[in-house]
Amino acid sequence: MKKEQTSFVLGKKNLYTIIAGLAIVIIGFVLMSGGAGASPDEFIKEEVFSERRITVAPITVVFGFLVVGIGIMIKPEKTLVEESDATQEA
Repeated sequence: MKKEQTSFVLGKKNLYTIIAGLAIVIIGFVLMSGGAGASPDEFIKEEVFSERRITVAPITVVFGFLVVGIGIMIKPEKTLVEESDATQEA
């Protein structure tokens, strides 16, 4: 009887790339956060409309999502089933 082995669809390289992309997305959202003023009645325009929040953070988030997409689309080198078939044939 042949044992049926299950394998992940994504390889190690895919998972590491996806994790790196998610870390970049989190960094982008951290860059976007903040702006807690001393008083809620004050509006400090320079804090809210800073270059970091308006430009750098959204670009970082979009770049992170692109890295995640690339991580999903990378073709894995070998799956677990292919590796086990190669060892059984030898």
